[in-house]
Amino acid sequence: MTDAKKARKDRTIRQFTPPYQSPYSDRDFSPAVWSACLANKPGTFGLGVLKMIMVGDASVGKTALIQRFCHGCFPQKYILTVGIEFEVETFYILGVPFKLHIWDTAGEEKFRSIASPYYRGAHVVVIVFDMTNMYSWENVSSWYEEARRQTGGPVHLFLVGSKKDLCTEQQLVKANELGKRMAQQIEAEYWALSSLTGEDVNAFFFRVVCVAFNAAVSREVEARELESKKISMPSERSLIKLNEPPDFQENPPKDPRAAASNVKIYHVSIPLHQC
Repeated sequence: MTDAKKARKDRTIRQFTPPYQSPYSDRDFSPAVWSACLANKPGTFGLGVLKMIMVGDASVGKTALIQRFCHGCFPQKYILTVGIEFEVETFYILGVPFKLHIWDTAGEEKFRSIASPYYRGAHVVVIVFDMTNMYSWENVSSWYEEARRQTGGPVHLFLVGSKKDLCTEQQLVKANELGKRMAQQIEAEYWALSSLTGEDVNAFFFRVVCVAFNAAVSREVEARELESKKISMPSERSLIKLNEPPDFQENPPKDPRAAASNVKIYHVSIPLHQC
């Protein structure tokens, strides 16, 4: 069975997932991405890999979010992540197979050094805070600085408020207000989720995949077009300028007689072989 066929039916995406609140302008796959996928041109970059790393304080619910999305369940007991844990989900996006690698990191300070190398090569960083614990919200900025320092390049950034189901109506209003404010400061897309009820969990992960897939395929299409132009573009040496006469002599003489006088005649003696 191929990897494409391993994608679950509910992992097939043909429409762009709308954002909860986002600084990203993506509302649909770009025309270039649609065209490439429908023409089956991205066959060679099928089964591309998106690396997503989830960070945040201990006990904010990172593992529960992953368990809900990947396995459709909510852990009844608290699961302490030691170091790094890893999940893989296969999607089928516009007919193209695509893999999501989810890296679940430990939030405790003593495990941070273990998680640091796993930022490298990440396409998406998700910072999670507990909507019922504002101390975890205050630490979002430090997680953001850590991510920016470790990734060393542009990534898609998402801020997730978890445990939405535990909030009172008043707490939810305040937590959403603070979450949106922080998301604007760090230029992240904001989502409020519940692992217990599953509210918006699938939509969030689908949104992550759509945004990252669109960016990845767009880069691939642009790279191929640029390479194609380089191959088809003739070099300067091979260009023939039709509007300019050929220049055979740097300083041609104006007087034809002078030109004739410049002609040199060489006499060559060839010895005759005697028979």
